[in-house]
Amino acid sequence: MKKKRVAVAKSSRKRREPHASRPYAPGYGIADADKGDGLLPWSWAARQMEKPENYWLATVHPAGRPHVMPVWGVWLDDAFYFSTGRKSRKGRNLASNAECAVCNDSTEEAVVVEGRAAQVKDSAELKKLVSAYKKKYEMDPTSMGEPIFVVRPRTVFGLIEKEFPTTATKWTFS
Repeated sequence: MKKKRVAVAKSSRKRREPHASRPYAPGYGIADADKGDGLLPWSWAARQMEKPENYWLATVHPAGRPHVMPVWGVWLDDAFYFSTGRKSRKGRNLASNAECAVCNDSTEEAVVVEGRAAQVKDSAELKKLVSAYKKKYEMDPTSMGEPIFVVRPRTVFGLIEKEFPTTATKWTFS
């Protein structure tokens, strides 16, 4: 008997947990990269990204200079979703260069997500995002008619100020 294949929306697939290690930061006293003592669990980083109302988004201006602005967004299925106007500086920067970084709003328990923004077009993924966004902000981001982006992490850094440098952690996604 043949097994029936079930289509799964990209956003509902659980990614494998990322590889945790120490960030390379000479001169900061970060513990030996070969030892796993004190590494933060990925669940800690995910919780820190779920909490904030506001996030910081860093994009790259076509002239090469950085641009950082606050945004609303949701952390869902190990990815960050947000919207911005096509004609905003953020939107124009992302159209030119999709590389970006997203940070939570805490310096005491900081998470820095590095990745590439992509416009969300999948209807099932958008539906799930809208539900989470409405729950968090009581509004539908698609109602503005502007693009919705997702940043799937490539590298993530987690830093707890009071426990630095013993808990400094870098997660790498494959």
